[in-house]
Amino acid sequence: MKSYSKILLAAAMCFLFSPGPAAAVSQPPAVGGKLPEISLAAPQNAELQLYLGVSGKQTFAIPEIKAEIVLIEIFSMY
Repeated sequence: MKSYSKILLAAAMCFLFSPGPAAAVSQPPAVGGKLPEISLAAPQNAELQLYLGVSGKQTFAIPEIKAEIVLIEIFSMY
């Protein structure tokens, strides 16, 4: 359980400090629409890359994450 917490924390840090927000668009997606393509920096840790299913890549997109469900929380900050 402890290593799972470390992996989750490291993945969250990678997402928070990735260049993803630089690719923001001026309008939010329509209700029921799709998110715009966002390129995220892959974690440096091989274990985290394996966890996300993005091994051997410098960047990846959200649809590339090997998971049945991916939850995305969007913050609107000014």
